[in-house]
Amino acid sequence: MSTFSLFLALLQLVGFLFPLRVSAIRKDIGFLEERSCRTTVQGRYLISDDEGNVCDALSLDSRTRCCPWKGERFSCHGCNLLSQCCSSYEFCVSCCLNPNRTLLEKAVKIKVAKPATAGTYRSVFDFCAGRCRHNSESVVHENAYHSKFHHCFSLTSNASGANLTQIETRLLGIDVIVGSQGDSCDAVCKSRGQLCVMNKLSLLNQCDVMQRYMTCKGSCLASAGADQPAEVVEDAPRDLYPGACLYTRTQSMLSCDGSHQYTRRLCPCA
Repeated sequence: MSTFSLFLALLQLVGFLFPLRVSAIRKDIGFLEERSCRTTVQGRYLISDDEGNVCDALSLDSRTRCCPWKGERFSCHGCNLLSQCCSSYEFCVSCCLNPNRTLLEKAVKIKVAKPATAGTYRSVFDFCAGRCRHNSESVVHENAYHSKFHHCFSLTSNASGANLTQIETRLLGIDVIVGSQGDSCDAVCKSRGQLCVMNKLSLLNQCDVMQRYMTCKGSCLASAGADQPAEVVEDAPRDLYPGACLYTRTQSMLSCDGSHQYTRRLCPCA
């Protein structure tokens, strides 16, 4: 037998003895799924992707449309976490995407618009991107905002969809007065030769209503106190949220004689 024939026979023998090792050599090799992101399009300089990252437009991966994996995910930079409002649209979306703040099962039940026939959001990203856009309710005099924190992502509003026109109708004959710092509504109305109308306080105890009469700079916060609804004065200690409006979730606490040294009350007088 020639040397070449002997070599071929050895190759066949090796293939017969070790077929499994050869045939299985690539069975455990897989490929990672490629990243692919949806992004916001509103910002001039910053972009937020649907993974909760914020980056500048130049850093965005042109192929995956994702921000780099660096920096803080779900960043709430420039946001007031109590009011859930932010000064930046992109960071509002990023903060909103945190699953600890916005639950999928709740976000997809929210209507995109006010009409009863409007559809609901399809995902948390759709909810956050839509909710964080400012709307007509955050604007005063058609071209100015109530405050710099006008990008908000709260699932519900304090007014619970109440019709402001109906509220105004129920306030006919009532003078809505912003009091002086530290005054009770009894004192505010008495200075005008009027009385505080106790059963109208609940109508004023709503963010949408307060923002019509007060600046509510920065936020509208749930609180607990007999001086509410009220606005915290600008020179109040920082831990009292200067400029914020306060409403109470406990209706039984509403009172005409309540007051606080650092708030100005919103009062129904007649």
